[in-house]
This record gives sequence, structure tokens and C-alpha cells, in this order.
Amino acid sequence: MSDLQRKDIINIITGERIGKIIDIEVNNEGNINYLIAGEVKMMKRFKDGAETKITFKQIKKIGTDVILVELI
Repeated sequence: MSDLQRKDIINIITGERIGKIIDIEVNNEGNINYLIAGEVKMMKRFKDGAETKITFKQIKKIGTDVILVELI
């Protein structure tokens, strides 16, 4: 998970930079429902702005520096 948190997340539909993974949402069985992405401040690990929930189905490619997602 920490490797994924270092990568920028880009929406391939709009080209918009969404941010980085800041949190995860886990269900009662311990499975990951969503990766939560947003902007992070340099001095804090907390988000600065809106968050975006990303499912694994929306992830199209995980590269060395970026995660490409398809958000409509």
C-alpha cells in the first residue's frame, strides 16, 4: 500500500491529476472497497480538498510513477 501512496493518480478520461491515495475504505470482512484519493499538503498527511473514491475496476494501469484510472 505504501508504494501505491507515492504514485500520482491521473484520470485518463479528462487528463486531470486527482492526487495521491490518502486512505482506504474496508468492509466488515476486511476487503478493500475503495481507494480514497485526494491532494495532500507537504507538511501534513491529511487531505486538502475533495476526495475521490476509486474502485479496483476503475484502475486501468499501475505504472512506476502514476496510477491511471477511468472516472466518468
